[in-house]
Amino acid sequence: MTWASIDLNADLGEGFGRWRLTDDEELLSVVTSANVACGFHAGDAATMRRVCERAAERGVRIGAQVSYRDLAGFGRRAMDVPAGELAAEVAYQIGALEVFARAAGAGVAYVKPHGALYNRVVHDVEQASAVVDGVLLADAALPVLGLPGSRLLEAAEKAGLPVVTEAFADRAYTDEGTLVPRGTDGAVVTEADDVVERSFGIARFGTVTSHGGRRIDVRARSLCLHGDTPGAVELARHVRARLETAGVRVEAFA
Repeated sequence: MTWASIDLNADLGEGFGRWRLTDDEELLSVVTSANVACGFHAGDAATMRRVCERAAERGVRIGAQVSYRDLAGFGRRAMDVPAGELAAEVAYQIGALEVFARAAGAGVAYVKPHGALYNRVVHDVEQASAVVDGVLLADAALPVLGLPGSRLLEAAEKAGLPVVTEAFADRAYTDEGTLVPRGTDGAVVTEADDVVERSFGIARFGTVTSHGGRRIDVRARSLCLHGDTPGAVELARHVRARLETAGVRVEAFA
């Protein structure tokens, strides 16, 4: 199945105090969904409030990007967190963002794990179930964004939560359809033309070439553009232009 339209999401609000990593203002003029850091891997109260206000002004959907509690490691370090504790921390992050989203006249529209947690819940049933339990604590109707075939989406569907499949244009895939771990040679696709064409292939045909050279299915309703990639704003603009020129509507998922 391919889509006549596709959502573009980006990780935003990834700063802390005076430090800012992502160009939130400019990316919000391109994407249709914003994965907002909720303070555990990045972000703070002022940043969350600012991004929610700008997103609401532009009609961009606000998503809670939940993470392990790992500011120093940007949420990319493997951690073992008891299931009950993880569920509570996921709910806590969603609740914090919801305050600022509501104040901006919007609301949290979906949940997406970040970094090490995102990769862990592809295979780990217990951690995936804990994330889902946390979402249910916060709002039993929130969609969950994740990798097709992941334990996370399986657990979310079983719990009655809406699920949204996601693909990455700037990350390499294994032959099995999972993400090549960061730190591996070629794990991040850096050539702009490659990212643009991979985006088109994912949106139009639901396929991408794996790190091993195989053509694999990545049928996704949302396409992630990493906000911390060098030149992220221009790259996002080129991706959106390529999709729209090819007749693919860029719009938030239903």
